[in-house]
Amino acid sequence: MRSPTIRSGWSFVSLLAGLALAVSGCAGAATPKPIIKLAENPWSASSLNVNVAKILLQQKLGYTVEIVSIDENAQFPALAKGDLSASLEVWPSGHANDIKQYVDGKLVDNLGLLGPTGQIGWFMPAYVAEDHPEMKTWEGLKDPAIAKLFATAETGDKGAFYTGDASYVQYDGDIIKNLGLNMQVVPAGSEAALLSALDAAYSRRQPILFYLWTPHSAFNKYKLVQLKLPAYTDACYAKAASGGVACDYPPDPLFKIAWPGLKTAAPDAYQFLSKFNYTIDDQLDLMSKMDANSGDAAKAAQAWVDANAAKWQPWLAK
Repeated sequence: MRSPTIRSGWSFVSLLAGLALAVSGCAGAATPKPIIKLAENPWSASSLNVNVAKILLQQKLGYTVEIVSIDENAQFPALAKGDLSASLEVWPSGHANDIKQYVDGKLVDNLGLLGPTGQIGWFMPAYVAEDHPEMKTWEGLKDPAIAKLFATAETGDKGAFYTGDASYVQYDGDIIKNLGLNMQVVPAGSEAALLSALDAAYSRRQPILFYLWTPHSAFNKYKLVQLKLPAYTDACYAKAASGGVACDYPPDPLFKIAWPGLKTAAPDAYQFLSKFNYTIDDQLDLMSKMDANSGDAAKAAQAWVDANAAKWQPWLAK
């Protein structure tokens, strides 16, 4: 009668050992995924990009995603340190030194092109150009009487040139000085404030000259004309550090960057963000949805995701 008892005891021990291994294996399989932290820069397209990515990373890949508001200059060291996971819309103009140090220096990874090519420029309502055709080019602004048409109580005899968020890389003060224009930079303070100034002037058919970029939803709402500055050249922007810019902004092929450790920490998320790519029309569609949702980027992104499975499914393919 002892022998069966001994065998029964060993069977019980073996069972416990098996359970321990099973629990250990389950614990390993349940190791939580890292939190993905996406950089949100202070313009609407950046907000839309990261909200689209957040939805898909959470709903399709099971990650927790945090959107971190940060300006475009501070994001480079944050990504190098791993404080951020990725930034999805880098405008290369004005970031030559950052790109050389962080991207070329392999401190952050280049995840490839986003798709759209951006273009920063000086814009005015079409009615201004129609009433004063000489304002279509920078030479017209050299006439103090013409420049004064853009004057405000704040700028006196000088014309006002409105810019956006203070963190944007902008050379407008240098351009005005180096071209000898009777203009003064007036910081609006944010993209929203800039658009508010445009809307106020447009509703009263008043002259206004301002910094803006394409693609942007403002072109769906307002008829705008770009003022012609001297053409961009590499030689012109080689003088940027010394304040010598006296030409238009260059075309900006928008691209994405990431913390190098993301490739190991979350390889499927890294692959997804590398494939994240769409057209200018896609981005404009997102912007239209944002306008339709009272500026809510999260709602606009969800509406776009719901309607465009054929566009984002390839981003998830292995």
